[in-house]
Amino acid sequence: MGTRTRPASLRRAAAALLLLPLAAACGPDGGDGGSSGEGGTTLTVLAAASLTDVFTEAGAAYEEANPGITVRFSFAGSQELAAQVGQGVPADVLVTADAESMAGVEGETGESSVIARNELTIVTPPDNPAGVDALDDLDAEGLRLVLATSEVPAGRYGREILDREGVSVTPVSEEPNVRAVLSKVQLGEADAGLVYVTDATAAGDGVLAVPIPPEQNTQAAYPAAPLDGAGSPEEAADFVAWLGGDEAQALLSDAGFLAP
Repeated sequence: MGTRTRPASLRRAAAALLLLPLAAACGPDGGDGGSSGEGGTTLTVLAAASLTDVFTEAGAAYEEANPGITVRFSFAGSQELAAQVGQGVPADVLVTADAESMAGVEGETGESSVIARNELTIVTPPDNPAGVDALDDLDAEGLRLVLATSEVPAGRYGREILDREGVSVTPVSEEPNVRAVLSKVQLGEADAGLVYVTDATAAGDGVLAVPIPPEQNTQAAYPAAPLDGAGSPEEAADFVAWLGGDEAQALLSDAGFLAP
């Protein structure tokens, strides 16, 4: 006898019960995604961790331009966000840092579109104690290198770059998302890490960025899509469309993201 698949509505209900702490942490009202009521509509956006700073700013801009809509975000590694979608977590929009994670939930989303691109850079503590000047320096004996886990786009991109350049490394830790890598370097718990250019930009003087030449680098694409289970599908589609418009693109550019 074959295994019966539970209806999507039941999967979403079960996921909501299991992950109430996550939902409550996303915004001050603690409600489900896409909720509508006397106070207006709340859109819940699942977004890659590397979008944390710019999307916080973008959400405020969108709310100002669209009275009655509240945008709240849940930031995590793209693979974790895709897993949440598969579990039926109540949300309206998904934005990942790679096409693979988005493709993995293709049956749960509307049409996706790339809203931005990004590149990797090496980051070190401000005083660069290990003297890291290039990718080749990352295999130095005793160097404490931190990478995102290979399940995360930034971790996968980083390993692709290192493998292509023949740089063999053994990271001292593998972090669940790129922001955790950045934090390790900022705290002085690592001599170097691979993060997105935008993460280094957001960190300001907290880290030293060591550029990776274009011929050695790779680009990350950020697709966005409304979720089929969105509580407010029209508003979700409007938000995705807005991310590709001039105002959002200007914010993304100012944060260091590349054009789609």
